[in-house]
Amino acid sequence: MLPTWASCTGVQQRWVFAVMGFLALFNAYAMRICLSIAITEMVVPKNITAEFIDDTCSNLVQTHNVTRVTGRGTYDWSEYTQGVILSSFYWGYVVTHLPGGLLAERFGGKHTLGLGIFFTALLTLLVPWGVRWGGSWALVSLRVLMGLSSGVIFPALNVMTAHWVPPRELSLITAVIFIGVDLGIIGASTISGLILRYSAHGWPGVFYFFGGMGVLWFILWLVLCHNEPDQHPFISKREASYLQDALSGHTHKDAPPVPWRYILTSKPFWALLAVQIGHDWGLYTLVSDLPKYLSSVLHFDVERNGYLSSLPNLCSVVYCLVISWVTDQCISRGLCSRTNARKINTSISTLAPACLIIAASYAGCDRFVVVTFLTLGVTLMGSSLPGIKVNSLDLSPNYAGTIMALTNGVASLTGILTPYLVGVLTPNQTLSEWRIVFWIVFAVFFVTNTIFAVFASGEVQDWNDPEFLKLSSERKTRA
Repeated sequence: MLPTWASCTGVQQRWVFAVMGFLALFNAYAMRICLSIAITEMVVPKNITAEFIDDTCSNLVQTHNVTRVTGRGTYDWSEYTQGVILSSFYWGYVVTHLPGGLLAERFGGKHTLGLGIFFTALLTLLVPWGVRWGGSWALVSLRVLMGLSSGVIFPALNVMTAHWVPPRELSLITAVIFIGVDLGIIGASTISGLILRYSAHGWPGVFYFFGGMGVLWFILWLVLCHNEPDQHPFISKREASYLQDALSGHTHKDAPPVPWRYILTSKPFWALLAVQIGHDWGLYTLVSDLPKYLSSVLHFDVERNGYLSSLPNLCSVVYCLVISWVTDQCISRGLCSRTNARKINTSISTLAPACLIIAASYAGCDRFVVVTFLTLGVTLMGSSLPGIKVNSLDLSPNYAGTIMALTNGVASLTGILTPYLVGVLTPNQTLSEWRIVFWIVFAVFFVTNTIFAVFASGEVQDWNDPEFLKLSSERKTRA
């Protein structure tokens, strides 16, 4: 038996899980994003003469013809090759979502999640060796393998959440976990920049640092976290009893196999899938391409671009924690039904940003107004956590891993599609071209939110209940 110091100090193990879950996503996204920063120091210097042909904002630069130098490294990779390297992660990422969810539901989320992070960390540590040995295609191979390893993380984490987070605390604790995404992106950019500037290791130091952090997290995870409360050696009897009472109604051990027929004919499931696709479409467009918009259209310099690109994520973190706490309070006090809470938050996270980004595109070259609108838009997308992200746990705690795998896995395809679409629609990086991109985001947000508002539910579905599935199977057999 392991020591019981945690229970003696009054530490609630569901919050230990929440912190470790936060660090899991922080590490996962830091390992995913750090290449975007390090690659600028890996490629050879190239002189690029660019002619700004922006249709309205040329007054923000002193000259139309600007020569700049990109890259300080030794690898002669074209822009196309760099794009392949950066996108190759998603080739593997979308593949393992469903297997990861099924494995976590069958054997528990602890080792599925833990090994997903661990193998991603090992592959991250191998990046410097792989690049020196095999160049760009070795790096592509490692990134695909990293995607395969990382694809299990969200489904497994959802399974763990279903066994550790009581319904009345669901929005807040899930928010604490998921802000690891935003802070992981910010942390990767900031820490990578510091390493590149001050470390004697150069760009390999970025991968050594984040890979090492992933391995350290894995060791702590093995010691501190367990699949279920009744398996945890540190948990107090009081907390174990509380979680048992709060979760026993809808979270069952040895649940029947995944009821595919009921899931795939469930209107709330399809509503969740639709809005997840819409949300990720807008998120990937804004978060991935916002630095490009600030640079190419508004002509911010590199340093200010980095700060401004991080500002929306920081605001989103604060807002997400506040709105998630408010949502839990409204539900627990009976001020709002769970279904309405999910619909209201989802509408805030889609319709408000849709309007704000359109307003930003028509604010022209007023930098302050544009940045304010875009920051508010990304900030309000934080409502997606108490609206969209927790909805798979609402519908079916027993099969939350499978539902997360299906919805997040399919929606992740937008991470491959949207950068390509932005590239096609904005060949000259003009304001009018970007307005087309933003109007597409508006349309996708509006349509998918409408589907969710009509068909979504925040209640546990009948097919989550083993008894319901058993009776259904018996009726089918007799028929």
